[in-house]
Amino acid sequence: MRLLLDTHVVLWSAIWPERLSSEAADLLSQDNNELLFSVINVWEVAIKLGLNRPDFQVDPQRLLQNLLANGYVELPVNGRHAVAVASLPPIHRDPFDRMLIAQCIVEGATLLTADPVLMRYPAPVRLVTA
Repeated sequence: MRLLLDTHVVLWSAIWPERLSSEAADLLSQDNNELLFSVINVWEVAIKLGLNRPDFQVDPQRLLQNLLANGYVELPVNGRHAVAVASLPPIHRDPFDRMLIAQCIVEGATLLTADPVLMRYPAPVRLVTA
């Protein structure tokens, strides 16, 4: 299964694995799952770090290095992803989450998230508790 991680799951898996639920840790450890992170994840961390958000106090460079070193596949943003955002219902106001949802739809990946609001999208989303 192709799994695209939302930003909190990315942070937990790369920096604070003890924060992952047992279900999320199990999914991330299965050899048959392809683990994707989006450029959006790193961008969101960089933006929110600059805003001094306490839950985003991570060096984006360190995060990127950890993800790549651990075999995660980087998913860039392309025009098809941007176009797909336009068709999404206005469920979530966060533009980072909306782009992650669009990427899942376009790429045929499942979004692994701890945000139950994202489950309301007509997209492949799997909720894992924090």
